[in-house]
Amino acid sequence: MNSLSDVWSSVLQRMSTQLAPTTINTWFDEVEVVTMEDSAFVLHCGNEFKKKTIEARFLPYIRDALRDLFSADFEIKVLNDDQLSAYHGIKPDHPGDPGDCGAFTFETYVVGPNNKLAYAAAHAVSERPGANYNPLFIYGDSGLGKTHLLYAIAHGLKQNHPEAKVVYIKGDDFTNELVASIQEGKNAEFREKYRQATLLLVDDVQFIAGKVQTQEEFFHTFNALYESGKQIVLTSDRPPREMTKLEDRLRTRFEWGLMVDVAPPDYETRLAIIRNKSAMLGVQLSDAVSDLIAENVTANVRQIEGTLNKILAYYDLMGSSMSQEDILKAIRDMIKKNNEYIPTAQAVVNYICSTYHIDEDVLRGQSRGREVVAARQIAMYLMRRIICMNLVDIGKEFGDRDHTTVLHSLDKVEKQMRSDPAFAETVKQITTNINTNPG
Repeated sequence: MNSLSDVWSSVLQRMSTQLAPTTINTWFDEVEVVTMEDSAFVLHCGNEFKKKTIEARFLPYIRDALRDLFSADFEIKVLNDDQLSAYHGIKPDHPGDPGDCGAFTFETYVVGPNNKLAYAAAHAVSERPGANYNPLFIYGDSGLGKTHLLYAIAHGLKQNHPEAKVVYIKGDDFTNELVASIQEGKNAEFREKYRQATLLLVDDVQFIAGKVQTQEEFFHTFNALYESGKQIVLTSDRPPREMTKLEDRLRTRFEWGLMVDVAPPDYETRLAIIRNKSAMLGVQLSDAVSDLIAENVTANVRQIEGTLNKILAYYDLMGSSMSQEDILKAIRDMIKKNNEYIPTAQAVVNYICSTYHIDEDVLRGQSRGREVVAARQIAMYLMRRIICMNLVDIGKEFGDRDHTTVLHSLDKVEKQMRSDPAFAETVKQITTNINTNPG
């Protein structure tokens, strides 16, 4: 692609497979791309009504299209005219200001038994930064609302203390910025940016593990902020003790404050999320449809949002005359009936053995051959991501391997998926095939 306009054209083309031409023409005719760098994709729309509608309804479509194009996740920001004027010519410290993100506040966060403690801790931190639970470490699987809580903390702090300096960064972006500062001889500027923060928010901090220089820099940044009474909030997909490549001095510091987990929402919370988000999107669902989604879409909040977005897309395509039967047809591929196929560990092993032409006893055994190890690591990754098996049970599937070995395999696959789009696509295709092909 030769330009930002080419990228935007490709995004619109991919979105056209899900949205009607009239929908795209109506809402995106005044949109243009401002910039795309690192993990930020910034758009401009001078029409305030269209801007708010795009933010409320269409960001998931844009994000999915970008993921298809670049095999990476982007933070999307839509600017109005005033914001564009302020933004023009200035490279952002991070994609968007979390303190200005009105969609992700404590008011829009649905609280249930499985996230109540995390919500309460985050709320306390926003009211008295540096005084309560420092650092606050929030962990749990993807799609359960950890980033929402980070933005809510920033939003709450900015409301009470507009002068506060909030810095938000993802773990892997921290590394990228550090490398760039070293190359450009701007170490001092880099350190000042983070060590002068009132509130430091680090999303997916697990990605700094195993990176020696990044951990060294983060260690000193953490100490500087902590000793000056500034608030640090970290999120991760696992607790510090499960980060096998994390230095002990960082692990102990991450455990200094309060560690809270967010788990998949229970039925009542899922139902509340569905009603809350459908109201925000302007979708009216019957109790029967809401109940059906809550009973069957159970993995995480993003999966629920995806289901609602698909219903909304059908509304755009078919009009407001959709019946309950039409809605059920729209989401039937996103829910599992009780008699539908659910993958097992054996199914994963069978598929990997067939795909990579490896005998099962070899895959499950102690062979250290390069191809065998790679296939075994993918199998472990799939058991974790598809079946949600715990680390100990995965280890038992492969000759009682220690859970740290399993963690190493997960990290290895995730790292390769981030750096190698072709490999990531292969793993995604394997995942799809296992989910849809029993036997």
